[in-house]
Amino acid sequence: MDSLDQQLIALLRADARASVATLAQRLKVSRGTVTNRIKRLEDEGVIVGYTVRLRPDVQTEQITAWTSITVDGNQAREVISRLLGEPGVAAIHDTNGRWDLLAELRSSSLNELAAVLERLRLIKGISATETSIHLQTYKLT
Repeated sequence: MDSLDQQLIALLRADARASVATLAQRLKVSRGTVTNRIKRLEDEGVIVGYTVRLRPDVQTEQITAWTSITVDGNQAREVISRLLGEPGVAAIHDTNGRWDLLAELRSSSLNELAAVLERLRLIKGISATETSIHLQTYKLT
């Protein structure tokens, strides 16, 4: 995936119902380019479908994990851009302390989560990660 693919995925994540014309306009490319890239991303299994997003408290049968990320040098913007293009990343948070970023990951299975983590390891500028899987939530009433 190149930068344009990542930008396209980020736009689709924000609004999967956006028209090809709107996506092309925002990306400053032709509609044909957008159509071809979406088809390729679908064929390669990067985009596996389009869905309705629900509030986190009503979603079931989903694995949630958090990955703490250390970024090399001044590469935070590039890393964030790549993370925004990753379909398995639900949110990215800037942090202080030992880790630079905290990425919330969502997947439908452990195999899918493993694939997301494998893709994260390939992002240039990420020097270390640590992942924790969400097991249970306790709420104050």
